[in-house]
Amino acid sequence: MNTLNGFSQHSGACVTQSTEGGAVQDLQAKKAGRAVSKGAGDSGVLTFEDPLSVGISLNETLKLLPDEVKANMRIKSITPRPPRKPRLERAASLDEKSWRRWRRLRTSQESLTDPNETSSSNGSLQDASLSPAVGARAAPCDQCCEQNSLRSSPDASEASPAGKSKGGTADLGKRASEISSAFGGLLRGKAFSGSKPRLAQITPTRPLPPMELNVASHALRTANRIDSDFMDYRRYSQREFGRVSSSLSDTRLHGSGMVYDNCSTDSMKSTFSLLTPIRAKDVRNRSYLEGSLLANGALLGAEELSRYFPDRNIGIFVATWNMQGQKELPVNLDDFLLPTDPDYAQDMYVIGVQEGCPDRREWEIRLQETLGPHYVMLYSAAHGVLYMSVFIRRDLIWFCSEVEYATVTTRIVSQIKTKGALGISFTFFGTSFLFITSHFTSGDSKVNERKMDYSKTIQALALPKNVPDTNPYRSSSSDVTTRFDEVFWFGDFNFRLNKDRETVDSILKQNLEKDMSKLLEYDQLINEMSRGSIFKGFQEADIHFYPSYKFDIGKDSYDTTSKQRTPSYTDRVVYRSRHKDDIHAVKYSSCPVLKTSDHRPVFALFRVKVRPGRDNIPLAAGQFDRELYLIGIKRRITRELKKRHEQKDQKSSSVCSIS
Repeated sequence: MNTLNGFSQHSGACVTQSTEGGAVQDLQAKKAGRAVSKGAGDSGVLTFEDPLSVGISLNETLKLLPDEVKANMRIKSITPRPPRKPRLERAASLDEKSWRRWRRLRTSQESLTDPNETSSSNGSLQDASLSPAVGARAAPCDQCCEQNSLRSSPDASEASPAGKSKGGTADLGKRASEISSAFGGLLRGKAFSGSKPRLAQITPTRPLPPMELNVASHALRTANRIDSDFMDYRRYSQREFGRVSSSLSDTRLHGSGMVYDNCSTDSMKSTFSLLTPIRAKDVRNRSYLEGSLLANGALLGAEELSRYFPDRNIGIFVATWNMQGQKELPVNLDDFLLPTDPDYAQDMYVIGVQEGCPDRREWEIRLQETLGPHYVMLYSAAHGVLYMSVFIRRDLIWFCSEVEYATVTTRIVSQIKTKGALGISFTFFGTSFLFITSHFTSGDSKVNERKMDYSKTIQALALPKNVPDTNPYRSSSSDVTTRFDEVFWFGDFNFRLNKDRETVDSILKQNLEKDMSKLLEYDQLINEMSRGSIFKGFQEADIHFYPSYKFDIGKDSYDTTSKQRTPSYTDRVVYRSRHKDDIHAVKYSSCPVLKTSDHRPVFALFRVKVRPGRDNIPLAAGQFDRELYLIGIKRRITRELKKRHEQKDQKSSSVCSIS
């Protein structure tokens, strides 16, 4: 087995070759003299007279290398230098010289026999497992290693005649060793056929060139990299929700005093803030691709989208609640809007209410107070007692188009619009969203009336208005849900269970835990959707919660009045998308803590794929309800101060004085 140890293009090349017999020969080229080949019994020195012979030898050596390495090699010529003047050092005793030789010899032996260490000091290739034949001839190798080690030190060269007479050759050998190390780096991970070579560790002789960092990092998300617990969420989200980085809360800014992970090193280039630095020439540039997906620095383009959402997925919270027109609002909405599973808040919150409370503004203030200063209300609309509010992360309001809404009334006779639909639509980056909240006709047997409410809604809801359709070729004028990329429809659909109260109660007493399949066999909505008579193209996540209707107010028991209404899944959330697998349902549940109504709130968490867009659409330009934001934050702070004051008074009152 032949192993290539090193070579040089110009004169002064040094080649070491180990044969099957285990003999190691050092071939060193002198500065002058014609090429002479000596026998096996000679000293093994090969000299070259002219560069032509050197080139021929080098070409033969290069044939042994893989083609990939040949394409990446750069061989520089080396001009021989005169031998250096010997340094004046103190005379070493014979015992000290002997100890040094023994130490070098012992180190060489360990490097040759230890499979976990590198094989030699000059970047040569060695066989990973020594054959018995090589082990039997270890003595000649040790002697050779001793000679090499003697040449590499000034002290040893004083005691060696060869080192004194061949100082220039040793210097050239050192240079050849450096070139061998460089080629060893190219050969790292490569193996010749029929062998298992290993390469020595290469230490760069000069500092590495600086690496150019891309300012517009695709892995940087300004709003979320400042979380000190970002890495924990990264592992948790990949395990639970398959989502890498979004829906983060920046409640603990600079928890450790600096940016947490190495993905945000780009922003560290700016000494002014943690925001991504912007080059002046990019600000000056006027691209002819303005409005295009590929425009440099486009507000809604791919570069900006990837910076905020590297995986191009956002988290959306969608909830529906029939409040039964109660004036009393829950004291705390944390369990409703901020469930403990998952641990992180979402990027967007959309809450639809049917039979809402009389004071709609107070309801919106409560929502803002609960979500806190990280969220702003992008838009809110009402249709009688149907309310819908859209909250979004304050960092993301610049990427939204103008918000549009429309309403449909399904019960014209009633003066108070309690039945109907309310829709809100907008485009986020390049993905259009439509949110519809509805209240269909009530009654156990009025399935056809509810289907008529659905048909009237999809035909009469006039959206979009000014914001262009992202894909008009896949739209239908008779169905509003086909004119948007992502559609979420939620509300009190009033579909019931086709079973009597006693049967349903007996099923509920069977300790179902999360398996509701026995109840869902009688669900009207599931049966109608399977027939394709309603919500065509829509999906619903698996139901693992108890029926949300009808409860006794303030209690966990179902209707105990004389009517004995059958518990049912009247409150639902369904969704559809133009593109397959764009919407992934993460969680679908109810909130049994809120007991101020005969309905329990139902919510769903989604992970939605977002695509880049164009800047030539009507933009909201950061518009949000500023007055609501200030009121909600002020009330949040006031409530917190009041709570601390009460705790302080409670501690002080617990101290008793004895006179």
